[in-house]
Amino acid sequence: MKQNLDVGQPAVIIHDLSHGFVTPDGGRMDVLQDVSVTVHEREFFTVVGPSGCGKSTLLNVASGLLQPSTGTVCRLKGDRNLDQLEVGYITQDSNLFPWATALENVLMPLQIRRVPKKERVRRAKEWINIVGLSGFEDHYPRQLSGGMQKRCSIARTMVYEPEVLFMDEPFGALDAITKATLQKTILDLWEKRQTSVIFITHDLTEAIALSDRVAVMTGRPGRIRTTVDIPLGRPRDVYNITDVPNFKALRHELWHLLEPELVS
Repeated sequence: MKQNLDVGQPAVIIHDLSHGFVTPDGGRMDVLQDVSVTVHEREFFTVVGPSGCGKSTLLNVASGLLQPSTGTVCRLKGDRNLDQLEVGYITQDSNLFPWATALENVLMPLQIRRVPKKERVRRAKEWINIVGLSGFEDHYPRQLSGGMQKRCSIARTMVYEPEVLFMDEPFGALDAITKATLQKTILDLWEKRQTSVIFITHDLTEAIALSDRVAVMTGRPGRIRTTVDIPLGRPRDVYNITDVPNFKALRHELWHLLEPELVS
C-alpha cells in the first residue's frame, strides 16, 4: 500500500478570516473568528466541528460564494489566481435541474463555458460513464435514486475539471451502503485527477477514510482548534476502514478534540 500522495504548492490560503451576519433584530452573530489555514494542491482536507460552528460558511467563503467580513482567501494554481469558474462545489442536495435529463444536467457547465458542442457532448458522456450512469442519460432526476442523483451531481461538477473541489456533507443524507460506494467513487476520482478537496462532514469515520488532514473546529464563533494528520496509506479500502490498525486511535484523537466543543 502506498503512502499518502505528496501534496504540492498551496491551493487555498485562508488568513485571519472572520465572518458574521446581521440578525433580524439588528444585532450581529459572529460565525467565524480568526480562521487561518492552508490547503495544498492534491490534498484531501476535511473539516469537522459541532453543528452551527460555521463549517458551511467557511466553505462558502473559501469557494468565493461569500465575501468575508474580514480576512483574505486566495485560491491558487501555481502563481495564478483561480476564479469561481475553476472551482467546483458539491452540496448535500444534488441540486439537479428537474426539467433536464441526466445528460443535459452534466452538459450545462460546459454550455456556460461555451465549449464546442461536439466536445461538450463527448466529455459529458465520458463523465456519465465514469460515475456509473451509462444507460440513464435520458432519465430525469425524479427517475433516479438518491445515490444516482448524487453521481450525476458529481459528474456535472467534475466535467469541467475544477482545480479545487469544495464538498459540503455531500453524502450525509444517503444510506450507509450508498454512502460507502460514493466515498470510494470520489476517492478514485481524486486519486486519478489529483484535485485539491476541501470536504465538510459530521462523520469522523468518513473523515478518517477520505482525508490527508482533518481540521477540528470550535463551537461558534468557529475557529480552527487544531489539524490532525491522517497517516494511512493509499489507496484506502473505505469498506473496511474500521479494521485498519490505526483507525481506533485516530477516531479517539478526533473525538477527544471535538467532544469539548459540543453543546450539551
